[in-house]
Amino acid sequence: MTEAATTPRPSDGDPLLNPDPMEPLPLLRRELGTGPRGLSAREAARRLAVYGPNEVRRKTRTSLGRELVRQLVHPLALLLWVAAALAFVAGIPVLGWAIVAVVLVNAAFALLQERQAEQAVETLAKYLPEHALVIRDGRPTVVEAGELVPGDLVVLEEGAKVPADARLTEGAIEVDLSMLNGESTPAERLAGPGLVGAPLLQEPNLVFSGTICTGGQAQAIVFATGNHTELGRIAALSQRTRRDPSPLEQQVKKVAWLIAAVAVAMGGVFLAAGVAAGLPLTDTLMFAIGLLVANVPEGLLPTITLALAVGVRVLARQGAVIKRLSAVETLGSTNVICTDKTGTLTQNRMRLQAVWTPDHARETGPWVGELMRTSALCTTVTRDDDGELHGDPTEMALIEGAAAHAAPVDLDGRDTGRRALFRFDPRLRLMSVVQADDEHGLRVIAKGAPETVLQTLDGSSGAEAAAADELAREGMRVLAVAVRTLPTGAEAPGRRQDAETGLRLIGLVGLYDPPRPEVAAAVRRCHDAGLRVHIVTGDNGATAAAVAREVGIGLPRLHVVAQSEAIGDHELDELLASTDAEVVFARSSPETKLKVADTLRAHGLIVAMTGDGVNDAPALHRAHIGVAMGRSGTDVAREASTMVLTDDNFATIVTAIESGRRVYDNVRKFIVYIFAHLTPEVVPFLVFALSAGAVPLPLTVLQILAIDLGTETLPALALGRERAEPGTMSRPPRPSSQGVISRDMLIRSWGYLGTVSAVLVMTAFFYVLWRAGWHPGDPTGVGSPLHHAYVTATTATFAGIVTCQVGTAVAARTDHAALRDIGLFTNPLLLAGIAFELAFTAALVYAPPLQGLFGTAALPLDVVALIACFPVLVWGTDELRRWRRRTHGNPHP
Repeated sequence: MTEAATTPRPSDGDPLLNPDPMEPLPLLRRELGTGPRGLSAREAARRLAVYGPNEVRRKTRTSLGRELVRQLVHPLALLLWVAAALAFVAGIPVLGWAIVAVVLVNAAFALLQERQAEQAVETLAKYLPEHALVIRDGRPTVVEAGELVPGDLVVLEEGAKVPADARLTEGAIEVDLSMLNGESTPAERLAGPGLVGAPLLQEPNLVFSGTICTGGQAQAIVFATGNHTELGRIAALSQRTRRDPSPLEQQVKKVAWLIAAVAVAMGGVFLAAGVAAGLPLTDTLMFAIGLLVANVPEGLLPTITLALAVGVRVLARQGAVIKRLSAVETLGSTNVICTDKTGTLTQNRMRLQAVWTPDHARETGPWVGELMRTSALCTTVTRDDDGELHGDPTEMALIEGAAAHAAPVDLDGRDTGRRALFRFDPRLRLMSVVQADDEHGLRVIAKGAPETVLQTLDGSSGAEAAAADELAREGMRVLAVAVRTLPTGAEAPGRRQDAETGLRLIGLVGLYDPPRPEVAAAVRRCHDAGLRVHIVTGDNGATAAAVAREVGIGLPRLHVVAQSEAIGDHELDELLASTDAEVVFARSSPETKLKVADTLRAHGLIVAMTGDGVNDAPALHRAHIGVAMGRSGTDVAREASTMVLTDDNFATIVTAIESGRRVYDNVRKFIVYIFAHLTPEVVPFLVFALSAGAVPLPLTVLQILAIDLGTETLPALALGRERAEPGTMSRPPRPSSQGVISRDMLIRSWGYLGTVSAVLVMTAFFYVLWRAGWHPGDPTGVGSPLHHAYVTATTATFAGIVTCQVGTAVAARTDHAALRDIGLFTNPLLLAGIAFELAFTAALVYAPPLQGLFGTAALPLDVVALIACFPVLVWGTDELRRWRRRTHGNPHP
């Protein structure tokens, strides 16, 4: 019976939720309402609705209150709490409460940004849903793993992740159980009786969700899904750990702490000096508070986290799913790409191009159909209900080629006649089957790399190797097909070495996989960006070299290693240390990839390595950026990788590198923007302190809070969304040792932008005072004739800093290019942020309720005209600086 008669509601006693996987197989099948043909699609849909998806439910997030408390006691927030306490001690409760409000608002904002970043990372899982091969209605069907239900019959193959807890019904596999039992050695699992009294994980016929099939093939009946699996019972290991901060975030945190420490030290020194000089305690405390508030970059870290998360989400939409935020910064410094050929540089759409037979060379005739039919029998592809083939593209091309030569193969008949299967071995580059049919009896059929197959023959003339080389030089992937007929009544060989010997070559098959049309342009962009591209492939050297030349790989020259497995460490060191060649590593094994990755790392290069097979996992782990294939890759490769290509396209790797550079550049841009404002915010307090109070405080602490909270944040976020500026992919990779905050950045932000802004705002401050007849030392307190002029002057300082921010934001959009190269209006988010900060400033300056709170006054028209020039002056001086750098040959600081 293939379908349960009714679908019961789940309960603790429901046999579908609590079956005994060790009971006899017929009883287990009856209890789960399934059979050899699996469930029907309708019954599977009903069970999915009743029992829910095959997912481990996420634990509930940390409570909002607890997260908010964490933000409130963040170390940088603690400095602001100290500033608030000083304000209360100094008898300025309005300022104290204002700082408390800033801490609360900043905490809420940081919490919102972290939640958005977390959500952005969580959505990446939707780009790569895991799939499972399941038997439903008697036919194999690929479904999302989350749609599996108890009673489903799943097919497990090498490289696949086990999608649910299941009991094997036929076949045998090897399974990596290390995530459950910590043992690195794969365990053998096979259909058959269990062990009496053995723990569940040691039962020889059970497999468990989340483990990896490393070899073999089997069918298994699902007895537990979702939270009822072993993985569910141990609470989903992925939920136990918090996200570690990236190196970029750690660097910025160190710098933020350094700045805060300097602010505290300066405040302490000037506090002591002020008291010693006889300044009123209130004034000295105000100065210390101002330094703390002006220098604590409390919003910097959450802004960076959100920018990285948004960058990762954008990359996912472009076809590159990044699994760690920290990988974004690594992408920007990648020096070398080591890529597979098939499916990455090429379209992975193999088609039959040519054949060669020992008796007829490349002539066509009935012998071609026999060659193609024989080669098609040595395949494992399947056909779905719609007639579509699924499996390895090379084998699909053999099936289609046989049909095109009037020798079609019935796949069900192929499987029925199969007596043994020795799967493709990437080290041997060979696959073989023992096949029975009415015409030829029982025979061994082998296909694989010509040099490997030729070694299994009774003898060869040399013409076979020459023909294979000729086909390979034409850019074709060449397979040799050989057979051996077994004596009547003979048993099928049980071991690979017994089957693959004494064979007779029946021909060579040439398959052509055209390069992807976009790859040549992507390779040119790599060369322009200073990246080298190596090909690491299991294919023939001549074939890979032909494809390499077709897409432009091999500048200034192409070096082909025909037998990569034989290359020694010393030779590999010399080859990869050379900068005048790009290399094709042909006939490579997974170990070759690992050796190449290790050697490149030893030379200090940042490596992106592609892979799709089970054995590629070590190399993907070892490379800085392990790139797995989302379509054709195995679950093992995707688990080991840093980045997954949803389209398997080489051009997407290049796009990801460009995006990585853009995201990293944008992080540096808004750091420049935020740091540039420290100077004009600190200089007024220094002027006040150095004049021993003769110059009144040009800026109040409440106005600084308004700048940091109300006007700075939105433009900073908008700079994180800036497009890549011209030349991003025309400069060499960033050295991996270069910190995100460099000396040039600090000189630019503090020495150029900050200093210019400070001079301008102090000019506005003194202009307003001198126009009113002020002289150093004149009283400006409440009740004095100059008090209104003083309030207007501090307002001019405040508004001047905001307008300087506008110029800084526009200047920070480019690191070296001119503004005209990117366009003034190409970042609408920045324009909106600028509009908001100007409107916010106007409200503080002209709205009477806010005037009293922030100590501002309406600005006269001439003062408004003066500070309206500040954005152009700030941007203009930086534009001149960048122009000078470009003309003097140093465009990339």
